[in-house]
Amino acid sequence: NYHTINVVSGLFSLGGQPDKAMVEERVQFTDHFNDIAVKGVPDIRVIVLKGVPIAAMLRLPTSESDGKANLHRGGVGAGVDLCTGKTYGAMHHGLRIKEHPDTKNTLDGVAIPHWETILEMSARAYDITQLGYLGVDIVLDKERGPLLLELNARPGISIQVANGKGLLSRIQHIESLNTEGLSADKRAFLGQMVNRSEGH
Repeated sequence: NYHTINVVSGLFSLGGQPDKAMVEERVQFTDHFNDIAVKGVPDIRVIVLKGVPIAAMLRLPTSESDGKANLHRGGVGAGVDLCTGKTYGAMHHGLRIKEHPDTKNTLDGVAIPHWETILEMSARAYDITQLGYLGVDIVLDKERGPLLLELNARPGISIQVANGKGLLSRIQHIESLNTEGLSADKRAFLGQMVNRSEGH
């Protein structure tokens, strides 16, 4: 690629010194969420505690957020049932909503494809980072399915509003258990069981 050659030869660097180019594969985002997203890429945020998924939300872009799924920019957060992988309720600017502000389509009952894989990927992120509390952001590619987008060491707690339920009881439940030595798939299943016992 001509542009890459120019980068490596230093055309864009200060002082014209040789530089480096990083090439990333382009993600072909799924169109599964087209009815409830505007101008951008939705992602799934999963909160993981001691390797156990404890909460999830589908983050959706709006016209206000200019295609970004970030909640603080005006994106929508829809709570996700860890057992079923389906959305229930949502929030926008900290307020509970039922419909996407732009498309007016309902935000309840949207099934997220590859849900079991998403939970296991999130649980495995703990094995890689050893962070006791982290946020795992995942996007869906048309061909390849779930792809890790980002890991967050200090994820916000607005996921509680999206889910209409606080995290404290789930945190206390997981803290009381010994999860050492459990595989990622068993920790993912444990997160679903804790979710089921509390209802969402």
